[in-house]
Amino acid sequence: MNHNLDVKQLKSLALAYMGDAAYEIHVREYLLRQGIVNPNALHRQAVKFVTASSQAKALRKWQETGMLTDEEEGIVRRGRNAKSNSAPKHTDVITYKMSTAFEALLGYHYLCKNEDRLEELLIDAVRITEERG
Repeated sequence: MNHNLDVKQLKSLALAYMGDAAYEIHVREYLLRQGIVNPNALHRQAVKFVTASSQAKALRKWQETGMLTDEEEGIVRRGRNAKSNSAPKHTDVITYKMSTAFEALLGYHYLCKNEDRLEELLIDAVRITEERG
């Protein structure tokens, strides 16, 4: 079964779904490379990175520093405005929408096979979260 994907036509929540997975894998590999091997410690550390507030913070930093292209800003805008049927559990709506936009941007680059740009964003998101401590 070969379904060609028109990434530009995908709904933002579908992009975010893929971006969430891409970020999760990146964070897990990053933590293993830090020498953390205990499953409980890995989980505790991973939560720091994958929270909506950490993701929203990284996206805001990218926007403030002009790191995003016009095309990426468009993807972010679509992601932020996506209508979700689920309500955020542990955060406010604005933070939730920003984290969805963050994930949509990562998902877009993942599905477009923009590996270099995806890697740049993934590494920078981890760096921003680590700076916060």
